Amino acid sequence: MLRLLLGLVGMAALLLALAAAALWWGQERLIFQPVPLPADHRFDLPSDVHETTIEVPGARLHALHLRLPRPDGLVFYLHGNAGNLDSWFVDPDFWRALNVDLFMVDYRGFGKSSGRITSQAQLLADVQAAWQAVAPAYAGRPVVLAGRSLGTGLAAQLAAGLPAAERPAQLLLVSPYRSLQALADAHYPLVPRALLRYPLRTDQALQAVATAPGPRPSVVLLHGAQDALIPADHSMALAALAPGAQVGIIPGAGHADLQAVPVYLDAVRQAVRSAVAPR
Repeated sequence: MLRLLLGLVGMAALLLALAAAALWWGQERLIFQPVPLPADHRFDLPSDVHETTIEVPGARLHALHLRLPRPDGLVFYLHGNAGNLDSWFVDPDFWRALNVDLFMVDYRGFGKSSGRITSQAQLLADVQAAWQAVAPAYAGRPVVLAGRSLGTGLAAQLAAGLPAAERPAQLLLVSPYRSLQALADAHYPLVPRALLRYPLRTDQALQAVATAPGPRPSVVLLHGAQDALIPADHSMALAALAPGAQVGIIPGAGHADLQAVPVYLDAVRQAVRSAVAPR
């Protein structure tokens, strides 16, 4: 009987170890849901939207850049964890009406970007490389650093690491999370914290932004009131870390449907206009 019990305990321990190993090595499949595109894919976009690439170690990132003749500034936009630029870069007229350029990059494995995401450090380095590829051309003009869902943590981390002279005018976070660790705790409470290789601490990054010496970006947080994936209390908690942050809770909106809600679009317009308006 004792031998049987020891055997069962050993089997259970082996299964737990295998499950932990699968989570450790395979969590990219849970966090990131890229949709690749063939290299010769043609985007159905107007002529003022240009394709560009950014070389990073082991991969080439693909980006789209709306370039206007005399823009008032730039929106550097980091999208969510699924799809690609074909599904994210969908309404250049919205940004054109605000007279701002728009730059959006696909992460590794998304769209026409090559390679695959293997670590948080790699992902953050790629985002910084994309920023450095475009932001210097807008020196002296306001830049809005925007993130949506997954991209909010990346945007906050990027902003926290920039020197004072390169900081954006505004940090615009849509459906942000305190950290991926906090989301994992809520959705997968039985998974040990030590297994998550992508903690993405938006809270720590936002605190660093709010306390950095020198000029700091304004902070705007927008969130669907009915968001079940990332509840709106994440935005409220983040706002408490950044004195002066503006919070907009969008009535009736969830997570994926914000783009169809006029109140949300109005809030984005107001935020961007406040950042790029002449001072």
